Amino acid sequence: MKKKIIVLGAGLVGGAMAIDLKKQYNVTCVDINATALKPLAEKHGINTQQKDLSDKSVLQDCVKDFDLVVSAVPGFMGYKTLQFLIEAGKNVVDIAFMPEDFLQLDDLAKKHNVTVVADCGVAPGMGNIILGYHNKRMQIESYECLVGGLPVVREWPYEYKAVFSPIDVIEEYIRPARYIQNNKMVVREALSDAELVHFDNIGTLESWNSDGLRSLATTMNIPYMIEKTLRYPGAIEYLRVLRESGFFSYNEIDVKGQKIRPVDLTAKLLFDLWKLKPGEEDFTIMRITIKGTEQGKNKTYIYDLFDRFDKETNTISMARTTGYTCTAVANMIAEGMFTLKGVNAPEFVGVEENHYNFVVNYLKERGVIYKVTIQ
Repeated sequence: MKKKIIVLGAGLVGGAMAIDLKKQYNVTCVDINATALKPLAEKHGINTQQKDLSDKSVLQDCVKDFDLVVSAVPGFMGYKTLQFLIEAGKNVVDIAFMPEDFLQLDDLAKKHNVTVVADCGVAPGMGNIILGYHNKRMQIESYECLVGGLPVVREWPYEYKAVFSPIDVIEEYIRPARYIQNNKMVVREALSDAELVHFDNIGTLESWNSDGLRSLATTMNIPYMIEKTLRYPGAIEYLRVLRESGFFSYNEIDVKGQKIRPVDLTAKLLFDLWKLKPGEEDFTIMRITIKGTEQGKNKTYIYDLFDRFDKETNTISMARTTGYTCTAVANMIAEGMFTLKGVNAPEFVGVEENHYNFVVNYLKERGVIYKVTIQ
């Protein structure tokens, strides 16, 4: 009998994960948005349920009969959703970009004897898995991850499209960026330390500090670690203008007697402007550089990813690179290959060579290929 997996969230990434998992499992997808669920049911034969997942009792009732939960809810719902799933005794793979520290739920997960892998996307996610693999096998001196998802066509004024909740994207522009320098935590404002970086496949992009290290800042003992977000050149200026003008603020203001958070208005306005329209293509680009010593010799590993919209399956690149990393790990948990109890950061998945190879090969089978250069 096929195992039963439930995917929470039917957005561009959640939907792609449900379609991928259906190849092997009995899959149900749940979302509050009936429009998002409709093509999954009609085109792919996936079981769907329209539910409000913010309600604890509804959520726990939804998942009670499933072997594994894949959570793709918006970041602001992520922590509580994960907590409720753990309390329901469910194994979970999670890609919600939650602002809270998900490792704080580790004791609760161990108490309920469940296996959870959080932040299991592309970055955070695959970058962590790669670093976890090499950290077990060499003395790492530095880790740098440059990553971004962008539309192929640069359309004024933003030259950007979001495949996640706009508020989750805005978090990247306002959340203080943490990185490790000389074994010490450094905190800078987001969008700082801009650099221009050339990529053969796409040309010159702009990189800047974002809070992408996440769990790596505490789980890894590496002298230098940093992640930077990539955008088309010029993005920083308009983002700074919006941020400094208060458009990203969570503090309520009074507008004609109505209390509103500026960030909610901004997200509402940007939702349609940032949405990928049918037929629009995107790409994901990532470069990971790991330097250190291995078997007494200096060694540098460079991982390059350049993934594009899949025209054959009509799947956006960010859904492929994020979603298929998540579904690879979901397969591992469903098949009893990864069983470590508690809340696991994705770097823990990469420690064992067979786990690392499984994820890499799973992605390769789906055309998501990391090219490795060794120096």
